[in-house]
Amino acid sequence: MDETRFQRQLDFIVEVDKIKNIVRRSRLFDGSRFENDAEHSWTISLMAIMFREYANFPVNIERVVLMLLVHDVVEVDAGDTFLYAPDRAAAHEREDRAARRIFGLLGEDQSSELYGAWMEFEERKTNEAKFAAVFDRFEPLLQNYLNEGFTWKKNGVTKRQVLDMNRHVAEGSAAIWEFLSKLVDESVAKGYLAE
Repeated sequence: MDETRFQRQLDFIVEVDKIKNIVRRSRLFDGSRFENDAEHSWTISLMAIMFREYANFPVNIERVVLMLLVHDVVEVDAGDTFLYAPDRAAAHEREDRAARRIFGLLGEDQSSELYGAWMEFEERKTNEAKFAAVFDRFEPLLQNYLNEGFTWKKNGVTKRQVLDMNRHVAEGSAAIWEFLSKLVDESVAKGYLAE
């Protein structure tokens, strides 16, 4: 065993464990409390595995899951930026600095691998990134529906905003986008989401 390499890997694990302290604005499906980033990453990783048959194209599910597991670790430094926040566009620069620092705790090979997976997810150009992005948006939409629009109502989110910010789901899964579009319409009809 290369003890220096092992220590760097261990330091990285201890650092990214802080993701458990990043509280999101969405409540768990049962509405009992707010979700943290680690719970979000775990749930959407499992969702990607369960729903892979609905991808628009064949995907390497291991690559998809890797992206989903690392996509939010940058929030250890950068914090969670609300999807509908006015400063959403500025978040990427903060997150990139965080990604370089956090993944930089590892040796060059693993640092490069994880930073590459994070950047691939952010750019949403590959089939795997397009499919991974489906679940980063699917879960909060479902949470809001099951929680009667809790986060949407609290933040004055409208149907147009939800559709505009989530439309890219169709690039990874037309079937899931069709389901989510119906969920959005139903949310408006039930008063969970403002028209």
